[in-house]
Amino acid sequence: MGTQPKIYVAGHRGMVGSAIVRTLTARGHDAQCILTRTHAELDLVNQLAVADFFASEKPDEVYLAAARVGGIHANNTYPAEFIYDNLMMQANVIQAAHAHGVQKLLFLGSSCIYPKFAPQPMAEDALLTGKLEPTNEPYAIAKIAGIKLCESYNRQYGRDYRSVMPTNLYGPGDNYHLQNSHVIPALIRRFHEARVTAAAQVEIWGTGTPRREFLYVDDMAAASVYVMNLSQEDYAAQVQPQLSHINVGSCSDVTIAELADAVARATGYAGRIVFDPDKPDGAPRKLMDSGRLNAMGWRATVALEEGLARGYRDFLGHTAREK
Repeated sequence: MGTQPKIYVAGHRGMVGSAIVRTLTARGHDAQCILTRTHAELDLVNQLAVADFFASEKPDEVYLAAARVGGIHANNTYPAEFIYDNLMMQANVIQAAHAHGVQKLLFLGSSCIYPKFAPQPMAEDALLTGKLEPTNEPYAIAKIAGIKLCESYNRQYGRDYRSVMPTNLYGPGDNYHLQNSHVIPALIRRFHEARVTAAAQVEIWGTGTPRREFLYVDDMAAASVYVMNLSQEDYAAQVQPQLSHINVGSCSDVTIAELADAVARATGYAGRIVFDPDKPDGAPRKLMDSGRLNAMGWRATVALEEGLARGYRDFLGHTAREK
């Protein structure tokens, strides 16, 4: 393994974690230096198991991408699991990293940490300035706690634990479940099935008017590795000890109606798109202010149309493997 650091990627089978592994491998990291464990091999909710893993494997760096995630339906249906599992995973990994001498850690959060009616675009200093979106409040509270855990270990122990907050992500490795997935993978599956069955129309939840920002997952992975590898001086120049998280976005947003049109084009669906205004919209707009990250020298590279085309190819491969 030479002088390469041992890097533990928690959540390597998830969409973001697998993209981080791809990015590290593409940049020359030896596979033997990248530590991974499945949920069956290591339950991150189990504090003793996590401590034992860190004691035996002794990683040098940690990417904390493991999380219980889902869309509006999943957040509304399983709020207890969303807050408990995420709080426990984060606390166990961050504490074990500190206890076993890991100096560098990157925690991955979510744009839902910001208030429902935060000024747009949402800057990092909007954190804790208002009420959260009710549909995902438990998940958001857990992610806010993760940020504060990192900041607290930095302040008290001099650790270098950083946090990045991605906007809505999509791409290879996504969850395509119709009810428990996020908006893009759910739309990809819905439009694909409508095309295959020659359905006359596809119905979408909500009014179609909310605006959302989307980031291709390999861009997120590239940003994560970029932030992790910044010098402490360059990182500290853009953050504050108790406002240290970094937004990661594409710097543009679209309406849900515009997104639906784009997914229809990507999947080849030519029928009608209708909206159900009786279903929840969520926040009216969610656009990240990624100025901090841009000032650090990083910008997204994959446009939405190209990302959707890649995402659809991944979906086709996913469905082929299911058969």
